[in-house]
Amino acid sequence: MMMKPAALGEQLREWRVRRRMSQMDLALDSEISTRHLSFIETGRSKPSAAMLQRLADCLEVPHRARNALLLAGGYAPDYQERPLDSPEMAGMRAIVEHVLKGHEPYPALAVDRHWNMMAANAAVALLMQLVAPELLEPPVNVLRVAMHPNGLAPNIVNHGEWRAHLLERLDHQIDASADAGLIALREELAGYGGGTHAHDGSAANGIAVPLILDTPMGQIRFVSTVTIFGTPVDITLSELAIEAFFPADAESAALLQAMAAA
Repeated sequence: MMMKPAALGEQLREWRVRRRMSQMDLALDSEISTRHLSFIETGRSKPSAAMLQRLADCLEVPHRARNALLLAGGYAPDYQERPLDSPEMAGMRAIVEHVLKGHEPYPALAVDRHWNMMAANAAVALLMQLVAPELLEPPVNVLRVAMHPNGLAPNIVNHGEWRAHLLERLDHQIDASADAGLIALREELAGYGGGTHAHDGSAANGIAVPLILDTPMGQIRFVSTVTIFGTPVDITLSELAIEAFFPADAESAALLQAMAAA
């Protein structure tokens, strides 16, 4: 049974509370009166589409949720959502594939807002050989692959540290987006267990949390970076992230090159 979307005022109030802003804070930032904002939140006043966008800017509301605000206000959504494999996205898809291919022989993958894998390079496929086949049925969720007992978890040397790092990242995403799918995923992942300590001393000089992975060819230490599109106006692009893993030392780099050549 479909739930009725929340009223505009209720959605705005939820975002304001989530951003820990008072009505006065938001009114000042958006250059309207506190009285006007109160009327919008209680449904006594209908804001223009431009006013809604101004409020959404102040609240840093994601594109998907902005569409929901506009629809609740009686306006057409501003942001389209095209599948990454659609003809209109061919140019963007080529950019993603270029970045992934260019990162070889090191692993890199692209994920959507729920951490489902949208694309990956050949180096990721080598690591997926350590994962049970049932976890590789589409859609492949990379956090589930990383933390499931039948996934990479048994091969992650610093599993407790890496688990805490991933859950913290997920918490930040939930705070920013209020996404129900991410909340459900976080509950699932937390249920796997596998360590509660945040650090076990393996991070080099405390600069970055590494991923230390045991493979049949030897131990590999990774550090990762995340790339996003800078000025997306499409929902799919705004939610797409490319995670690239780099070898943390010369030994790991040599091992990855040997695995690629095998």
